[in-house]
Amino acid sequence: MSIAERARRQLRKRPRPAPRIARARRGARIAIVKGQDGTRWTDIYHRVLTMSWGAFFLALALCFVALNGLFALLYLASHGVTNARPGSFGDNFIFSVQTLGSMSLSSMAPKTVLTKTIAVIEAFAGIIYLGLVTSLMYARFSRPFARVLFSNVAIISDFDGVSTLMFRAANQRGNSILDAEAKVTLARRQMTREGIVMRRFEELKLARDRSALFALSWTIMHRIDETSPLHGITEKQMREHEMEIVVLLSGNDETLADRIYARHSYVPNDILKDRRFVDVISMAPGGRRLVDLTRFHDTEPV
Repeated sequence: MSIAERARRQLRKRPRPAPRIARARRGARIAIVKGQDGTRWTDIYHRVLTMSWGAFFLALALCFVALNGLFALLYLASHGVTNARPGSFGDNFIFSVQTLGSMSLSSMAPKTVLTKTIAVIEAFAGIIYLGLVTSLMYARFSRPFARVLFSNVAIISDFDGVSTLMFRAANQRGNSILDAEAKVTLARRQMTREGIVMRRFEELKLARDRSALFALSWTIMHRIDETSPLHGITEKQMREHEMEIVVLLSGNDETLADRIYARHSYVPNDILKDRRFVDVISMAPGGRRLVDLTRFHDTEPV
């Protein structure tokens, strides 16, 4: 059996679907990277920014307890804290917490030169710790992010007499995203002439890839004509080649005055044919436009 024939059989197999390239959750890892160099241990800042709020506060609490525990052991070894019970780790821990937080809630105080030196070092460490916590909290709160909702499904239906791939996006904040730009890419497994199976990406041309003022709902469309990579592709072929339509939407949030990004993806199970989206934009009694996101993902037969 030739190499090319073996590659074709491998391509036709239906392995477990690979994780999507685009994830809804921010900061989620697409893959586990094996064989990273040692610099991954210095990338703590990125990990702190991408972890959940629960994990973030837990990490802060553990660092606080560990730091105070370390200085409590030093105070315990120096035997130099006034009114601390002999051999009491708890009293020395409480004194460490007071020193680190610049508090004075008890009559305990350093009485030897060694203990006073340790207290000065801990006070300096407390200043650094407070500065790091404050900067990390600000960095997490100030990170700009989009609240863009993508339709759960994409549809393929005729539009102006041409088969068109369509999906829609909505800005959940209700303000305006200025100079919004959408990029849609088709990812698929493909085999080269040499029998090598690899992942390839092709950009899909959109009927309108920019919106000067994205405030309500935006239906993003790609015409499936002779020049489209989707032309003539059947649903079976989409599954065999593990096709995924990756969407990246970016723009300047007028409130945050910063650029925001949102991403989504559609796999063959998410694409419906001969359907159309229901209308979600109407006029409220006060004359303002109303976007009904409760029906944002609904479709109906053509």
